[in-house]
Amino acid sequence: MTNYLKYKSIMNKIADVQYSSAVLNWDQETYMPPKGAAFRAQQLATLAGIAHELSTTEELGHLLISLSQDNSLSEKEKRNIKESLKKYNDNKKYTTSFVEELSKSISEAFQAWQEAKKTSNFSLYAPYLEKLVKLKREECKLLGYVEHPYDAMLNQYEPDAKTADLEVLFADVRNQLVAFVKKIAAKPQNNDSFMYLHFDKDKQWEFGVGLLKQMGYDFEAGRQDISSHPFTTNFNSEDVRVTTRTNENNLNEMIWSCIHEGGHALYEQGLPVSEYGLPSGEYISLGIHESQSRLWENNVGRSLPYWNTNFSSLQKIFPENFKNVSTEDFYKAMNIVKPSLIRTSADELTYHFHILIRFEIEKALIQGSIEVKDLPDYWNEKYKEYLGVEVPNDAQGVLQDIHWSHGSFGYFPTYSLGSFYAAQFFAQALKEIPELESEIEKGNTKPLLDWLREKVHIHGKYYTAAELCLFITGEKLNFNYFMAYATKKYSRLYHL
Repeated sequence: MTNYLKYKSIMNKIADVQYSSAVLNWDQETYMPPKGAAFRAQQLATLAGIAHELSTTEELGHLLISLSQDNSLSEKEKRNIKESLKKYNDNKKYTTSFVEELSKSISEAFQAWQEAKKTSNFSLYAPYLEKLVKLKREECKLLGYVEHPYDAMLNQYEPDAKTADLEVLFADVRNQLVAFVKKIAAKPQNNDSFMYLHFDKDKQWEFGVGLLKQMGYDFEAGRQDISSHPFTTNFNSEDVRVTTRTNENNLNEMIWSCIHEGGHALYEQGLPVSEYGLPSGEYISLGIHESQSRLWENNVGRSLPYWNTNFSSLQKIFPENFKNVSTEDFYKAMNIVKPSLIRTSADELTYHFHILIRFEIEKALIQGSIEVKDLPDYWNEKYKEYLGVEVPNDAQGVLQDIHWSHGSFGYFPTYSLGSFYAAQFFAQALKEIPELESEIEKGNTKPLLDWLREKVHIHGKYYTAAELCLFITGEKLNFNYFMAYATKKYSRLYHL
């Protein structure tokens, strides 16, 4: 067996353990009975420890160093070794005991978050979150950073991203998007009251499954379930699962959860099966992952061509609710811009204010300039400042997101990055596929999916996010694409 085949064998074994953990995590968030929580935390901690030990053996280290000097490897193989060696060196900075403690703390925090959200009582969650934040601050020191400790967190989700760069990007949000939203706010608001009538959850489910199938989501390589917070998880590219949630008095939740998670799932299903366990079989970054979900959700799913083909099906399922509603009315309703409390149901413009708030809070938490006990008040103040809304309770405020209970500090900024990448990628797709919008209007999304497979999915981690953006569009990430898209669309919707 060659050294590269030995490397592949080890990486496959590590992936087997990590994806076994992922199955248990999926079960924890969907079907696991409440009494299973304590043992599940222990099981996940054990598997995390095993995966860490496999990822940091001397054998793997020597093998990666040797392969990094092997000029006979292909360019893709060299990239795999480079990425794996970088990850190996990061993994060596952790002890197995730290990894197990972090995994166990995350499981405990998740259970506490669920109960706290259900009862709208932050104090039930606070001690567990305090422990997680302490561990995350310690993790920053273990990983190392040059400018800001938050850089160490960002790098786990968006490799090479810097706090300073994101501050510049969010300055664009403040300087351009805030002013544009104010122009919209000065105009008469469109009507969306018909979105909040009674919608039978089983009929919603049926419609959502139809949307996923239309996008190209392969139900032979996945499934959809219900969870309190919609998510996508994968165990290989032939087993990619999505969850959604239904609210019988708010049709928006199911529609956008299905399309958003479907976009994530299409990316995972498009990764090369032959590269299982290797960087070339993994997504590039969460910003690029979010570009796929946001492109489908916003650039496609919130477009008029998309509903010119799909609204009639929705009318047949809910004839009474939509008997006096036109496609244009529905299009306006799904694109209403107004400040709101909940990030996941925010419109695509004010959404970035929600992310900006979380970015500022996470930076302060990791840096230590605020503590967990300060979070509810700090959160409420930020929502008043940026969105002009009063937060009525913890469930609709600081407890609304699952991410911190997962220890996912540094994740939130990737949502905005994803939207900005999506606008730039979709603009390029329109150039390269002139008939794209007319095909979407016919219900045919295959040309777009084929284009994304070729441009994004198939490459795995061959490119960095910045390199991929340059490869696809010929330039680096440019916020102006998002503003051009938003200006054109919402100027029409609000007669600006």
